[in-house]
Amino acid sequence: MSVEGESQTTPYRERGAETPHDPRLFNEDLAPTDASKRTWTWLHFAALWVGMVVCVPSYNIAAGMIDQGLSWWQACLLVFLGNLIVLLPILLNAHAGAKYGIPFPVFARASFGVWGANVAALARAVVACGWFGIQTWLGGASLFALYVAIRGGAVPEGITTGHFVGFGVFWLINVYFVIRGTDSIKFLETWAAPFLIVCCLALLGWGTTHTSGLSAMLAATAPRTQGSFARLFWPNLTAMVGFWATLAINIPDFTRYARSQRDQMIGQAIGLPGTMVLLAFVGVAVTGATMLVFGRAIWNPTDLIARFGSPIVVGIATFALAVATLSTNIAANVVGPANDFANVAPKYISYRAGGLITAVIGVLMMPWKLLASSASYVFTWLVGYSALLGPIGAILIADYFVIRRQTLDVDELYRADGAYSYDRGVNWRALAATIIGVAPSVRGFARALERASGATLAHNVWDKIYEAAWFVGFSTAAVVYVSLMWILPPAVPTKRAAT
Repeated sequence: MSVEGESQTTPYRERGAETPHDPRLFNEDLAPTDASKRTWTWLHFAALWVGMVVCVPSYNIAAGMIDQGLSWWQACLLVFLGNLIVLLPILLNAHAGAKYGIPFPVFARASFGVWGANVAALARAVVACGWFGIQTWLGGASLFALYVAIRGGAVPEGITTGHFVGFGVFWLINVYFVIRGTDSIKFLETWAAPFLIVCCLALLGWGTTHTSGLSAMLAATAPRTQGSFARLFWPNLTAMVGFWATLAINIPDFTRYARSQRDQMIGQAIGLPGTMVLLAFVGVAVTGATMLVFGRAIWNPTDLIARFGSPIVVGIATFALAVATLSTNIAANVVGPANDFANVAPKYISYRAGGLITAVIGVLMMPWKLLASSASYVFTWLVGYSALLGPIGAILIADYFVIRRQTLDVDELYRADGAYSYDRGVNWRALAATIIGVAPSVRGFARALERASGATLAHNVWDKIYEAAWFVGFSTAAVVYVSLMWILPPAVPTKRAAT
């Protein structure tokens, strides 16, 4: 694998107007990134991940595990393992973005076909819309908490009109950054990252100064009912991998701006696993402190902030929470689906239009229901979509590294009748591998939905398969796709003259 990426391809528009492209497949937002815009260093990528990781769902990720019966160190271990595992497909799929300067939906054309790529892109986009809604709901809750604190009151239990008003205001703030474009993301993440790390450490400092120390804080989080680590290992590990399974496939949307392969690889390796473990640990420890100080566990940092006495402290803490949620939402849940929707109709949908579509669908998905309980959040939402995205990520990696040996013809990615047209623009082998990869988890997903609605079901083999949905889907789809490409190769050559 080559390390440097600056000289490995010439930007599309610099090769001259004689290179034809189909307007149904091309616009300025989907075009390969010019060399002049490939300025992101390892520091920018590390800051990107810190900004995306530091958010309420990451803070709470260990809470759901402890609620199931795991200890604090078992929960943190699963967070570390899950993020270490998902880092590998992230780095592998990131390579094409850094080498060729292409976004995810264009990259997906090589394996799924120029039209079939919309299947992969829209699957990723729908999941991102759900996440956009979740993060916007949490950000709105923090604004509502600030409003209540300023008025000297207490945040009411349950969902109130104030929560929906805060949701609407925070939605508008997100839309502002959508309209500003990708340059605002680089600025936001670079400045938010160090600020957010300091805020996390400040929360930890508050806990240690208001209790007898870190050991007491952690001891307070001991689960009332001890669960079996072996039984809970796979579902929680899969949920943890699924947490970033979205970025594992659309990471080229960011690495297309990388200065080099080395920058994106080092920056992401520094920014993801360590920050996730740090935030999970802070979440567990600070929650232990709330049990000692307030007499009950307060897992939601928004509720904790509302209990601080000083309006100034509440204001600063709430601002930090809003920045954390905003930086995560814009980078993780807008960039990808904006490009994905643009890929459907590049002539009519720009990056900004795609971002606005994401914002609207995020509301329609009713995020308050997705967050109704830890069971529905982990077992239905996180594990459920990992069953879909795992196979897609596997096909992208298998095609790029096994079938094409890291060589793409960029011009052909924008031609409806070129090397990646397959059968009328669709590579049925990729679609078949996706379906076969998802199939083993379908029955388990249905049973998870039944449990979320209150049904009591005995654990069976379908549940076991579903608990490892990402791993099952990823491995199955990779094997099926490579086998089909070798046994039934497409009529159009899989590779033309290298760029």
